[in-house]
Amino acid sequence: MEPGQKFQGNKPLIMGLTAIGKIVTMNKRKLRDIIYTKLMLLATLLIPLLFLLIFFLLLYRSILVLESHSIIDVLFSSLWNPDAGRFGLAAVIIDTILVTGFALIIAIPISLLSAIYIVEYAPIKMRRAIRPFIDVLAGVPSVVYGLCAFIFLVPLVQNVIAPWFGVQSTGLCIFSAALILSIMVFPIIISLCIESFDAIPLALKEASLSVGATKWETVKKVVFRASAPSITAAILLGFGRAFGETIAVNMVIGGTVRIPSSIFNPGETLASLIASKYGELMSIPIHESALMLVALILFVVIFIFYLLGLFILHRAKKRWNY
Repeated sequence: MEPGQKFQGNKPLIMGLTAIGKIVTMNKRKLRDIIYTKLMLLATLLIPLLFLLIFFLLLYRSILVLESHSIIDVLFSSLWNPDAGRFGLAAVIIDTILVTGFALIIAIPISLLSAIYIVEYAPIKMRRAIRPFIDVLAGVPSVVYGLCAFIFLVPLVQNVIAPWFGVQSTGLCIFSAALILSIMVFPIIISLCIESFDAIPLALKEASLSVGATKWETVKKVVFRASAPSITAAILLGFGRAFGETIAVNMVIGGTVRIPSSIFNPGETLASLIASKYGELMSIPIHESALMLVALILFVVIFIFYLLGLFILHRAKKRWNY
């Protein structure tokens, strides 16, 4: 038999082996695809699982104090004295609201005006130069902010701002905490507002300018109104960041649990209370349980505001289809 005829005779066998090889290769690829898909699904499911784990862990560790104290007494009593078995959080909650509220009052107008300038007025080169600084500020550790506030803001409040208002202060007070917190919130609100302003359809701005509106009138009547839900979402997300800030606030707020008579008085927020008291109270179960309840309150409040902010942002995106 000639060599060519021998090769032709083995051709069906070779074709069959080739087909089997392709099938095996295809099955291996499908198997790898299934494995990778399941691994990604598992990694995704770990996120809500982690959330539930944290929530139920805090709830479980809070049961001890809730069995001996009603939640009403805890939330509306202003006396925090663990040695006497009193765990009232009203003063701490008021301080937290004051610090967060004043921080947002300072941060919101500055952030909005900065975002508007970057999007609508700034030259392209300046805009490209500013954006990295905003991103870097968002990533600076809070302890760095706290150190800078302790070195610069505390003496400024003590020697300049408080005397200007006719009051005496050590500088370790609610106002100092609000100032540093507002600086920490700037990058979040500015970044979200920039994204919101960029997403507004160009046709809306052109329509306003075409009827004779000035640049500022277009910003005020078109840009602000069109992006109002997104701005609200940015503020709520900024609120969540401010409400739970710990280290920077703890370094400058003074650490006193009482209802303040002035924003220049020392105070204590929910987050800073945990940071400052956990080490000395963790050895007594009911004291530790009280701090776990504080953590649970923080966790729930921040989660609610983040959900509300994301819901509003989703509605805004759906409204403008971006």
